[in-house]
Amino acid sequence: MPIQWFPGHMAKARREVEEKLKLVDFVMELVDARAPLSSQNPMLQQALQNKSKMIVLMKKDLADQRETTKWVDYFNERGTKAVAIDVNDKADIKHVIQNAKELGQEKMEKLKAKGIQPRPARAMIVGVPNVGKSTLINRLANKKIAKTGDRPGVTKQQLWIKVKKDFELLDTPGILWPKFEDELVGYRLAALGTIKDQLLSMQDITAFVITYMQQHYPDLLEERYQIAPDMEDMWEIFEIIGKQRGCLESGGNVNFDKVADVVIRDLRTGKLGRITLESVED
Repeated sequence: MPIQWFPGHMAKARREVEEKLKLVDFVMELVDARAPLSSQNPMLQQALQNKSKMIVLMKKDLADQRETTKWVDYFNERGTKAVAIDVNDKADIKHVIQNAKELGQEKMEKLKAKGIQPRPARAMIVGVPNVGKSTLINRLANKKIAKTGDRPGVTKQQLWIKVKKDFELLDTPGILWPKFEDELVGYRLAALGTIKDQLLSMQDITAFVITYMQQHYPDLLEERYQIAPDMEDMWEIFEIIGKQRGCLESGGNVNFDKVADVVIRDLRTGKLGRITLESVED
């Protein structure tokens, strides 16, 4: 069943992105390293196809390192430069700047050949909500320019930012697409906080995460919650986690909503371990 969610401000943001593309030399597309393909906006791919592009896999410190390496190779093999970063790692930030300079160099050489004084390369930064765009921008500029937050939809308008003398960066609001034809894409993005929590059943999202971990990360699941890989009764699983973590109502009954909050928070903060919710093989 397709999941539909498309606020009006995102339709406006999409149009603005398409209009401003002609002003930039290349695009930095940010994706979540824990779901790199699901967090690529298919609605923007056609508009971006004629622009030089680099893909930045954000939050690599929360993702499965083996899977991240495979995803970087996946994009590189298809002709798109890809780098995986932790925004708190200065070496990773330098790596992003170096790759951005190389992408902008071709444009600058063309201007120089025409006798035009080279200018800083211009880039547009795009990505889904809550992928970490504002935090990356602040790291690139080495000062607090963009607002940051742990919820989707913090950036509301476009903003030009200078990154040293190397290039100028156009920030844009996070943009989703009208509906997720693949329900699993919606589940992955909801689990990671791309979609506002109120829009989908967090119990369903939690069940998806637990089932995925039973298949791909059984040791992490057992270590955190003492849930065996072959345990199939989701009701029983919620009961076990709820009693362990004190998710109880008066009378001692387990509050399943609180259980969902605990599991999703553990996933998003990395307390469950380094987990990637989709693999290249899939």
